[in-house]
Amino acid sequence: MQKTTDSRQYYTKITTHVLQEMKLKGEKIAMLTAYDYSMAKILDDAGIDVILVGDSASNVMAGHKTTLPITLNDMIYHASSVMRAVTRALVVVDLPFGTYQGNSIEALNSAIRIMKEAGANAIKIEGGEEVIESVKRILSAGIPVMGHLGLTPQSIHKFGTYVVRATESDEAEKLIKDAHCLEEAGCFGIVLEKIPALLATQVTNETRIPTIGIGAGSGVDGQVLVLHDMLGITTKFSPRFLRRYHNLSEEIKGSVTAYIDDVKSVSFPNEREQY
Repeated sequence: MQKTTDSRQYYTKITTHVLQEMKLKGEKIAMLTAYDYSMAKILDDAGIDVILVGDSASNVMAGHKTTLPITLNDMIYHASSVMRAVTRALVVVDLPFGTYQGNSIEALNSAIRIMKEAGANAIKIEGGEEVIESVKRILSAGIPVMGHLGLTPQSIHKFGTYVVRATESDEAEKLIKDAHCLEEAGCFGIVLEKIPALLATQVTNETRIPTIGIGAGSGVDGQVLVLHDMLGITTKFSPRFLRRYHNLSEEIKGSVTAYIDDVKSVSFPNEREQY
């Protein structure tokens, strides 16, 4: 097995160029979501390569059933909080639903607001050929763009379900075409969500830019998960691709219960915990 450099020791700052180097060296890219200062600082200190300020904040932070309700102002708020914490990771911010589809000028204005007001490093857009005009216009302003293919949550009402995408040949062929289209336009990477592992591997091998998978197998260049899912803060979402590294929901609940008991019994605060 080829021995690769660990980016946590080698790179002091992750950039889009560094991600390209990591792909060429065969080093996997680790990516997680974050939406606030405290969590982002923990991730950055731990050595995460990429932080995605995802529109999944609509679900895990605001309690919505889909990603559709979150606004551009909401995303700028979350991205600004994350940027204040990060010194090493590359921070990518989702353009939310309704801020880029069908209007490339609005897409550019949305991306500029995120870059100027939040200080982000890059933005991410869902879709392929149908959004390529917006992608090109944003790139023409010098703003790095990451693509997103496969299951695109902003199109959930079009799909009607969260099942695996591109299992049929026609959709798989379109996904491959879209990946090449995004690469040729100048995207620095592509998220591949919930597609067959063999297809994700094929796209990874056929493109020069890094691919980041979520439910797309191990043949991609990196992986991303929603932080609240992998830490067990949220518990109702349990797809096959999700590995829970903790059960913080139960641990936090236990701590809060103990606190309530201590307050009720007047064992908190004790003499050492007062002035």
